[in-house]
Amino acid sequence: MLKLIGDGVLAIFKGPDLTAAASRALQTERELRRDLDHLNRRRGARGEPSTGLYVSLHLGTVFYGNIGSRNRLDFTVVGPAVNEVSRICTICKTTNNDALVSADFVNVCRPASREGLSPLGEFSLRGVSEPMVLYTVNRGLVSVVV
Repeated sequence: MLKLIGDGVLAIFKGPDLTAAASRALQTERELRRDLDHLNRRRGARGEPSTGLYVSLHLGTVFYGNIGSRNRLDFTVVGPAVNEVSRICTICKTTNNDALVSADFVNVCRPASREGLSPLGEFSLRGVSEPMVLYTVNRGLVSVVV
C-alpha cells in the first residue's frame, strides 16, 4: 500500500516482469475480497453493518517520491496512470461492478488470469483523451497463476 487518499488506498505493484506484477495485483484483489467477505460475515453475525469497496486495476508509468516543499513533503505518486485508475474506479460505481480492469492491464496478464475477466465495453473517462476498454472481474471464476 502506497498511500491513503481520503477513503481510498493507492497501491503499486511493480517490477521488471509486468506479467508477474499483474498476477500479484489480481491475487491481492481476490485476497482482499475474501478477507472482506469474512469480515462482513462476522459483523453481520453481531448485527453490525457490512462494508464494501471498489477496486480498479490499470497499467501505466508513474513517478513517485517526496513532492512538496521543505516545510511539507508528501511521499506520493503522480502521472497520467494515477488519474486514469482513479477514473476507472468511478466507473465501478456507475456500472455496479466492484472491480474493473483496464485493457492495458489485461494485455499483460497470463492467459489463465484473463479467463476470469470479461469485457464490459468502452468508456470515456473524465480528463482522459481516449476512451478505455474495461473488463469486469468474474467472481468465483478468477484463476490467477503466479
